[in-house]
Amino acid sequence: MATKKKKIEWVCSECGGTTVKWAGRCPHCGEWNTLKEFVVETGAAARFGDSRHKGLVSASEVLDLNDVQAQEVPRIVTGFQEFDRVMGGGLVCGGVSLIGGDPGIGKSTLLLQVMHRLVHQDVRCLYVSGEESPGQIALRAKRLGLEPQGLRLMSEIQLEKIEATLLEEKPQFVVIDSIQTLFSDQLESAPGSVTQVRECSARLTRIAKSSGITLIFVGHVTKDGSLAGPRVLEHIVDTVLYFEGDTHSNFRLIRAFKNRFGAVNELGVFAMTDRGLKGVNNPSAIFLSEHKANVPGSVVMVTQEGTRPLLVEVQALVDTTHLPSPKRLSVGIDQQRLSMLLAVLHRHAGLACFDQDVFVNAVGGVKITEPAADLAVLMTIYSSLRNRSLPEGLVVFGEVGLAGEIRPAPRGQERLKEAAKLGFSRAIIPRANAPKQPIEGLEIIAVDRLSNAIDAIR
Repeated sequence: MATKKKKIEWVCSECGGTTVKWAGRCPHCGEWNTLKEFVVETGAAARFGDSRHKGLVSASEVLDLNDVQAQEVPRIVTGFQEFDRVMGGGLVCGGVSLIGGDPGIGKSTLLLQVMHRLVHQDVRCLYVSGEESPGQIALRAKRLGLEPQGLRLMSEIQLEKIEATLLEEKPQFVVIDSIQTLFSDQLESAPGSVTQVRECSARLTRIAKSSGITLIFVGHVTKDGSLAGPRVLEHIVDTVLYFEGDTHSNFRLIRAFKNRFGAVNELGVFAMTDRGLKGVNNPSAIFLSEHKANVPGSVVMVTQEGTRPLLVEVQALVDTTHLPSPKRLSVGIDQQRLSMLLAVLHRHAGLACFDQDVFVNAVGGVKITEPAADLAVLMTIYSSLRNRSLPEGLVVFGEVGLAGEIRPAPRGQERLKEAAKLGFSRAIIPRANAPKQPIEGLEIIAVDRLSNAIDAIR
């Protein structure tokens, strides 16, 4: 008897788009080598199609937006200040979050500490682990000095058993560690495949939305640091967090890249200790210089991470090259933007670096993505090139345009107040950011051209 041929589809791991045949490039998003093969479920799996593909909310009447009453979202404050900051003020009932990061960076440790705090607030919690046994989790809790009473654990990777447990236990806060380990009996593909990750996350999200469970997925990351699995996983959840930092350093950063209930690009700073992660009250101290005296090639800038101004030291090393093509390397700052800024420095300030290797570093492992770092980068390159220290107590920020103009940075007043609070006495800033009222103890040097900024430190 002839066997029925299985239907094959190809799914893009970036955008979730499907196609009937393999191609080197996804026809939906244009990414290369992202199409993964999976078998379209038939037979027994098809019988569950009606229940598996229902919407997250029931159908309702069409409303005029003017008739809808805006309400504040109730939150559960964990008491973990840095974590609450990144989440937008606390956990949201029915909210689904995804947290990713390198192996061993502290994702499970952080969530176990959060659960411990919630249990002491009489919040029913459940930790579902697909990678560790209950004994391993208990050993970690003992090492962190956490009281195990009330911490509910479950070591399981089968989705149907997890769903039944959620309906029976009725927890308020659930951690799934990790989403790539789960599988459903209704699908034939292996755990971690595009189909399994998409199906498991969608069904658990449906349960969380319908029952008000606060759900957090732990996600694996690829070698380039992005979240593994289909891109649709990030679209399903309400909040996407990335755990950053060097495993050889004691400091960890959590950055929010998506948050439907709070500000994006918020940054939480933690210190890894023998008792787990602890929030850092003054993160600027991590990124500031520890030099006893001013040295060439170093300047402090004020960057804005979400609602928080941070003072970060930017360093540069400019040295004569011995290669036909000089090196342009940067850590924590966009390398393409560095090349552009060097061209602006040559054209509008008369400083050529075509025969120099240029290395730029943001101290402390922080990644600066905003263009307000432009002026600080050029100031520290000039300092290293001329081997001349910048004035003591100087702070710099501002965007530099291709025409050599200094453009304003958002929230300039908050940046200046943070610098004055930490003892800085002089600031070179865009003229548009100059405060109307003087700030006590802070001398403001407002400039509108790159040449003016260079003249101010000569």
